[in-house]
Amino acid sequence: MSASVDLADFLPAYLAEAEELLGTAQRQLLAMEASIRRGLAHPRAVRELFRAVHTIKGLSAMVDVEPIVDIAHWMETCLRHADRAGGRLSEASVEPLLEGLREIEQRVRQLAAGKPAASVSAALLSRLEALELEGAPGAGGTKGGAAALALEESVASRLSAAEREQLAAGATGGRRAVRLDFIPGADRAASGLTINSVRERVAALGETVKVLPLSGPTAGGGSLTFVLLLLTEAPDAALLEAAGGPPASVRPLLAAPAEAPALGPAVQELPAEEELEEARRGSGTLRVEVSRLDEALERLAALVVNRSRLSRAVAALTAAGAPTRELTAILQENARQLRDMRAAILRLRMVRVGDVLERLPLLVRGLRRSTGKSVRLELDVGDAELDKAVADRLLPALVHLVRNAVDHALELPEARRAAGKPDEGVVRVASHGRAGGLLDLTVSDDGRGVDAQAVAARAKVPVPQTPDALLEVLCRPGFSTRDAANATSGRGMGMDIVRRIVVEQLGGELALETRPGAGTTFRLRVPLTITLLDALVFECAGLRYAVAVGSVEELIEVDGARLARPAGAGGLCLLERRGSAVPLVSLARLLGLGAAAGTQDMGAKALIVRQRGELVAFGVDRLVGQQEIVLRPLEDPLVRVPGVVGATDLGDGRPTLVLDLASLGLARGGKSARREVSSREEGRLA
Repeated sequence: MSASVDLADFLPAYLAEAEELLGTAQRQLLAMEASIRRGLAHPRAVRELFRAVHTIKGLSAMVDVEPIVDIAHWMETCLRHADRAGGRLSEASVEPLLEGLREIEQRVRQLAAGKPAASVSAALLSRLEALELEGAPGAGGTKGGAAALALEESVASRLSAAEREQLAAGATGGRRAVRLDFIPGADRAASGLTINSVRERVAALGETVKVLPLSGPTAGGGSLTFVLLLLTEAPDAALLEAAGGPPASVRPLLAAPAEAPALGPAVQELPAEEELEEARRGSGTLRVEVSRLDEALERLAALVVNRSRLSRAVAALTAAGAPTRELTAILQENARQLRDMRAAILRLRMVRVGDVLERLPLLVRGLRRSTGKSVRLELDVGDAELDKAVADRLLPALVHLVRNAVDHALELPEARRAAGKPDEGVVRVASHGRAGGLLDLTVSDDGRGVDAQAVAARAKVPVPQTPDALLEVLCRPGFSTRDAANATSGRGMGMDIVRRIVVEQLGGELALETRPGAGTTFRLRVPLTITLLDALVFECAGLRYAVAVGSVEELIEVDGARLARPAGAGGLCLLERRGSAVPLVSLARLLGLGAAAGTQDMGAKALIVRQRGELVAFGVDRLVGQQEIVLRPLEDPLVRVPGVVGATDLGDGRPTLVLDLASLGLARGGKSARREVSSREEGRLA
């Protein structure tokens, strides 16, 4: 068994943990930068950033990703000096550290895509190495007294000079430099003893300088050994116990030091830091691959379809006069259990909106530097959660909106001062959940607002008279208000992508509010999940369709005697609802399934939905009932149709289309006709 095959088994866990650590590192570095601007030290942020970078370094060495090890090493060295300085870091150090995190993230993505990690440029390493020289108190002072390390060539050749110096200097500082060999195996893995768990246990006993995988015969009959190089005060017995006992082994790298100099305050605080790490690991959190949750959801989906088939079979037996009372009770209990199981699985798939948006502060920081604008990002997302699949699709849309707000909407400081505004502009992202399984989000700014006349002139169209019409122009593919593209905008893709994600992919709503000189707000409404949902099933022109319950405002009976049929309204009617007129559209005619355009049959039932803030009714033939369905999105662009969000199986083995009635009405031109009818008839019917 080769070492490369064994290391590949650790790669998925490495990628997951590296992504989490990078997020932590970026948050802490931004917190440090904010403290630097206020002239304050931030020891905790320095300590947490150091921990994240140090762990990334150790994990990368464990899976033999040397480019990331090289980057993380010099970042770690700089942060060690900042820690010893009481949590103080120079402002000039922030940008190289952020660049280092970006380079690490880029290589993690390369590994996730099955590509090798790119080598590190000498220029980047020089900038990071300069940070050590800048921050080191008496740099080079330990080199002269460094003792020789007892390491064979296979290990020593893979240590950098700085790592050898770190081991030697740590040992002369009162700790022991030791080598702990851990040999993985199937029996140890079955008992939960893996290199990941060993590394975490050892971290509580000392500082891990490096973890190296070595291939070759082992005492336990395997072919892979993990060598952990440590600085510790713990006895050998404790280290062996952390590694699960023999065939693990411990050996010293240096002779015990003589009189050791006193440790600095930052080093003395490390044991307390390890206690915090122990508390974090004891929080009861379990990382699970999304693919496993997807598999569980697929199995649940099959159970939901089978329950529908069973319901149809029981209904047929009941109609035939068979005694099905007990069977019906069992079926009802099964439905309740499936619903509880669905809720439990969906809770597992939920992620906090705050976690989804954690990259936005870093984005705004980069935009602040590239645009020369003073910007403050405010996040007000509370504890709202949404499905991981929705979150992954939604994040790019929010990134586009925030980028547009900074690049297009906010003015330069001198222009803001001239307008009587503070120099610093504000971009605010807020969210809260709604009844019906929906999440509302807003992205707002206090910038110049959208100039409808300028937009119309640029698009060569009449000036939009309403926010919806203005949004239509802004979301046109290829439309941009810039003459030339720059690093952040000008390609005419941003708002088109936002609408495609929010409306077409997620079946949500997108709206715009803007005031000249005061700012702009984009409102998004998206479903919390797009896989399992409660749906209303109805018949139209002899075919069955489904629509999400949360998208329907009301179900009403259609009384033909109380309908108004204005002439020249393109087949639209108006029905009276609590003293107001609501446009009624024949869904069969809209889908091209009904009779000719002049048909008078609008259906016996109507589903009222909100279409861009206004109510519209869609006439259908018969309401079948409410049912839990499994949504299968239509991914093939050849069969994707506006207003059709996917298909489902209702238990009869035939595909049933799931509709987004609001998008369907807009795609078929129902909005202009609706406005024409409303303007003529609203007053008379009201």
